[in-house]
Amino acid sequence: MKKLSVFLLLVGCTSTQSQPSLTNSTTASPSAPVSQNERISPKPMPRNADVEIVVPMTVDVDGAPNSYGPDNRKALDFELNAHVGAKKSGAIVGYLVDKQGKPIVQGKNDPAPGFYISKTAYVDIKNSNEADPRRYVNAAEINYVVLANKARDKGVETGDFCVVHSNETNKTVFAIVGDTGHSSGAEGSLALLQRLGYEVKDGKSAPDISGIVVRYFVKSNPSKQFFFNQTDLDSAAQALNLDIEFSSSH
Repeated sequence: MKKLSVFLLLVGCTSTQSQPSLTNSTTASPSAPVSQNERISPKPMPRNADVEIVVPMTVDVDGAPNSYGPDNRKALDFELNAHVGAKKSGAIVGYLVDKQGKPIVQGKNDPAPGFYISKTAYVDIKNSNEADPRRYVNAAEINYVVLANKARDKGVETGDFCVVHSNETNKTVFAIVGDTGHSSGAEGSLALLQRLGYEVKDGKSAPDISGIVVRYFVKSNPSKQFFFNQTDLDSAAQALNLDIEFSSSH
């Protein structure tokens, strides 16, 4: 299966840059005297990643309300890509089906009436309605990566935070582990690749993307917080002081 404004946190990095300013900080005015008795607390060291991989990346649109539907022209991806191996004979893993194997279609009160309900491995645990498209991570809004086996073996789970960097565009963003299905981890959400600076609009066609660095952080979201917009995700990730420094060594 091929998987491939609001406040946006994009951090441009260079091989010689200092720590990007991802947190609000206050600096004493040059004209303001500092008491000798005043102690300045050192900035805490950032949390190092538990796993880091460098992979090419294809577009994952799963979880977006308009990912798949009866009309490929209107959907973000071809229906065939919702099947394992992008083959009609492959099991459907990209959207919900009923007991007869027929697609479950969104109703008039859903985000994209007429489209199928696309699902992701990570879900909103507070929403027990499997037929609610809002239960799944929206690939068109949320930066997410898939869970690589290398990360899974180290204890990373869906919902954990990541830092993702493009060696090509030199941009860095926060993300979560939102889906599974690609053992190498070489898939990212549509929103992720767009925020990394790539000109992609859907999962049907995308440029060759390589040199994507993904840093996974084990047990970084123990409460399984779910995000409906990237602004909230960025704020939560920023508070964790994750390592966002990159160099040209990758």
